[in-house]
Amino acid sequence: MALTEELAGFSAALSLARLPEQVVARARLLLLDLVGNIVRARHDAESTPALLAAARALGMTEGACTVFGDAARYTPPGAALLNGALGHSLDFDDTHAAGSLHPGAPVIPAALAAGEMAGASGADVLAAIVAGYEVTCRIALALPAGEHYTRGFHPTATCGAFGAAAAASRVFGLDASGIASAFGIALSQSAGSLQFLANGAWTKRFQVGWAAACGLTAATLAREGFKGAAEALEGRHGFLHAYAPAPRPELGLRGLGTEFELMQTAVKPYPSCRYGHAGIDAALALRRQHGLDPAEIESVRLGLPRAGMMLIGEPAAQKSDPQNVVDGQFSGPFVLSVALATGAMGWDSYRLLHDPLVRRLLPRVRCEPDPEIEAEFPRYMSGKVEIVARDGRRYANKVRVPKGEPANFLTAAELRGKFVGLAEPMLGAARCAQLADTVLAIDAMDQLSKLAPLATPAQ
Repeated sequence: MALTEELAGFSAALSLARLPEQVVARARLLLLDLVGNIVRARHDAESTPALLAAARALGMTEGACTVFGDAARYTPPGAALLNGALGHSLDFDDTHAAGSLHPGAPVIPAALAAGEMAGASGADVLAAIVAGYEVTCRIALALPAGEHYTRGFHPTATCGAFGAAAAASRVFGLDASGIASAFGIALSQSAGSLQFLANGAWTKRFQVGWAAACGLTAATLAREGFKGAAEALEGRHGFLHAYAPAPRPELGLRGLGTEFELMQTAVKPYPSCRYGHAGIDAALALRRQHGLDPAEIESVRLGLPRAGMMLIGEPAAQKSDPQNVVDGQFSGPFVLSVALATGAMGWDSYRLLHDPLVRRLLPRVRCEPDPEIEAEFPRYMSGKVEIVARDGRRYANKVRVPKGEPANFLTAAELRGKFVGLAEPMLGAARCAQLADTVLAIDAMDQLSKLAPLATPAQ
């Protein structure tokens, strides 16, 4: 099956005018969501100082491209790398459940950097973002992503490199042959490992930013006539056969052009691994409904699918003793302990890693595989919470569709509220509001460069 050729042709032909209005509207919201993540992470993620220092050392500040929340200007690959890594640094960016990945963080920075390189319009950049989402998610479906994960790959980074290449290529106006060549070049760069789970490493953030930069580089090489490998996705030594044991390329083409995986992308209300969100929703609801006193909680059980157990439930001893932000983001016991202790789970919740009340709750929360939850995955990102109080009272709540999923999506007002909560402390109220208004009207911009001044923190 000619997956490479079909996805390249789709990306080359895609135009904003021919897309359903709900797809265009959702793309604007997903862009706003990632920009808010970037702005906050530029100032608040613990990995940012080292990341910026390395960018300076590598000469990436000698350019004219934008990093949101930063007054400096960067080279195109530097901006793609930094925006991508920052966008993923809070683990608060969008998710695609069936693909087990975060499509926005690699795709959007590549499209924006290409747009600044080419002097593109906002409409072209937004169309490119849609193309990048479709390519990223559909490649993940073709693997399929679960088997890719089992091999230890991080699909946001691996699949994201191809989506970033599609997005940047679409901005550059490459034809189908040129985009297929960009895929062939991206194949040589596609990488991403789950080994970051061993010690809370920052490589998860980096490899997503690197995917954005790789995709931009691949598209630029293809634009200049550099020849990439043919059949990059389905070939004998292509991505699907090299990165998964039993690929299903037909899944990557199902409904192409009529059904949009972008519309199956969720937005996170909590800055942690998506597998814990149904549990957080369930725990918060039980806390509200029953006035639960965290000091009176004897035990908590979080029922998860196997894929969720791998990321936030095991090994149990490590998940019950998070030592840093990454540990906390991938700890079911931590996010539930915070939710039950405080009635919230936000970015500032990571200041509670060593809070005495949270620490008392941590060993009382256990994560377990749940057959009912497993049967619903990946159609639903379900979770089940069961609480036993000291006096023997029992409480249970199952959430099938967590807040932010496509079937329970945030309203435009809620999503803007999330953006304001992330960006306003860094930009100030006036600049924050202006940036949000401009991003949400990006397709009306004749030159993407008009966005750059609003990305800089007000003095």
